[in-house]
Amino acid sequence: MTSYRGITWDHPRGRNALRAAAERERESGSGLDIVWDAHSLEHFESHPIDDLAERYDLIVLDHPHLGEALELGSLRPIDDVVPAAQLERWAGEAVGPSFTSYEVEGRQWALPLDAATQVSVRRADLCPAEPRTWDEVETLSRTHPVALSLAGPHAFLTFASMCVAFGSAFDDDVVGTEVLDRMRSIASRAPRDAETQNPIALLQRMTDTADLACIPLVYGYVNYSSPALRFGDAPAAQPGGRLGSTIGGTGLALSRRCEVTPELLRHIEWLMSPDAQVGFIPAHDGQPSTRAAWLDDEVDRASHGFYRSTLRTIEQSWVRPRYSGYIRFQADASAIIRDAVAGELSIPSALAALRAAAQHPQKVTEQW
Repeated sequence: MTSYRGITWDHPRGRNALRAAAERERESGSGLDIVWDAHSLEHFESHPIDDLAERYDLIVLDHPHLGEALELGSLRPIDDVVPAAQLERWAGEAVGPSFTSYEVEGRQWALPLDAATQVSVRRADLCPAEPRTWDEVETLSRTHPVALSLAGPHAFLTFASMCVAFGSAFDDDVVGTEVLDRMRSIASRAPRDAETQNPIALLQRMTDTADLACIPLVYGYVNYSSPALRFGDAPAAQPGGRLGSTIGGTGLALSRRCEVTPELLRHIEWLMSPDAQVGFIPAHDGQPSTRAAWLDDEVDRASHGFYRSTLRTIEQSWVRPRYSGYIRFQADASAIIRDAVAGELSIPSALAALRAAAQHPQKVTEQW
């Protein structure tokens, strides 16, 4: 029996499919035993990968953590154990930039098991149609309860995605001013305490109460899609324009301590296979990373149209930088954005503070 320890994030979307797949291996008698621990969304978004690499063989992570992980030598390259032809095939099968987001300096450092990006969500009984532009969002917010996702790193991610929609990086004062002014306007009318809730809490609030009609930009969770809660594309700056969104999702990485056996490699290959991506993962609360799954009629029908309604957004989504220090910048930038949105910091001061917070400004904006 070959045993491994893995760490994922503590939500049905993050843990159920992986734990069920591990149980499948034990029941098959393959000789592979994987125990999956789980940590909170906030821990997942900010905890140092190097610390996790000391204790775990398999790490489910988000791509912006790669800069720090590579600087400290925390991970094993996937291309050390998976043939180039296989990686090329998986890259071609992935939805949006979910695969390439884990590529740095010509090496592949994780495999996307889960694909997600920011999209819009609305209560169908309170908001019959999704807002397609930010003008429509602002108009809607004057008559319906609308909230922005601002907790934790999401304040900067909302700001960055809106900048993408308006066609520039945050260091463009004209675009930055436009975006912060709109964020301030929309947030000023948001339901109480919405700014303190992470995406899961916001979506649960929409499910349980009628005090929130629409979130124009929040990470999509197929688990919350229902006839009552409808997901759609992210807003554009103007009709037919680019949909502003920042890709998230999760990748499966190998820590530096992980000794890859043929049994583990077969398991990873199965997780990336059509059988798992189109069948097993969606059936166990997961959100697959292959385009075939997002286009599958049965998968989409079971998700109440989640996948096809948001496919265009994920295909256009922006990939965050992956340099050491970016996670700290993202946290600092979010605090600055929250202060600006709350009116505690002037917009010119906030834009200046954002530039000062970026250790490598050119790296923050180079992929816009």
